[in-house]
Amino acid sequence: MLEMLGIPYTGSGVLTQAITLDKARAKEIMSFYGIPTPKFQVFKKGDEPLNPDLKFPLFVKPNTEGSSKGITVKSLVKNENELRRVVNFIIKRYNQPALVEEYLDGREFTVSLLGNPPKVLPIVEVDFSSLPDNVPKFDCYEVKWFWDNPENEVESVICPAKIDKELEETIKRLAIRTFEALGCVDICRIDIRLDKNGIPNVLDVNVSPGLIPDPKENSRFPKACYTAGMTYNEIILSVLEAAMKRYNIARPVRVTVKRQ
Repeated sequence: MLEMLGIPYTGSGVLTQAITLDKARAKEIMSFYGIPTPKFQVFKKGDEPLNPDLKFPLFVKPNTEGSSKGITVKSLVKNENELRRVVNFIIKRYNQPALVEEYLDGREFTVSLLGNPPKVLPIVEVDFSSLPDNVPKFDCYEVKWFWDNPENEVESVICPAKIDKELEETIKRLAIRTFEALGCVDICRIDIRLDKNGIPNVLDVNVSPGLIPDPKENSRFPKACYTAGMTYNEIILSVLEAAMKRYNIARPVRVTVKRQ
């Protein structure tokens, strides 16, 4: 509607928004550009044959949801019976296809990018080591919204991530390649996980990342910005300025009026 009315807006355009909301389509484009992402299969029906190239354990989630909706402790499946049960649940509960991926058991990071060309902010690691044994060791709904909250003393989000320079640069290059391949602009957060060989793989691309201002909430994009020394006002104004430059809109001059 904004484009039809000729109204400028911040953030990625309609096509990029649509592609990144459809996780399978985003993964297809990433695969075309040689961007590592877990092997996957989309299930529109629960009884579709499983691709024999996919190896258990597998990870099941809704294909077009955000904020970890539909990702729970049951998402990690170890055999075909579990797979069918979760796939059928996702299709029925969320009224959409289920995305099945090979599970990567390495460290998990999320990378925030700001501006055009994008500046990579300090990398955030989602650390599961301090969580109880019965809590999943992946960024699911329970971890993100129940365990990672202001009342919980367990710190599961670390920024900057404690990684060596080589891995840091590899992750940054991967994030920028992904940002550019999918046509992202202004603001983006990319979720990345290491495979068994330590190679970073892109799990998901968030072109409208959460921007909860309270630092205690551990909203990942603001956390990276705070680590870089930015205030919340500077975060919002930086996104606005990136879009203004992209539209070639002159930055307004701030005028101070003294009261008589």
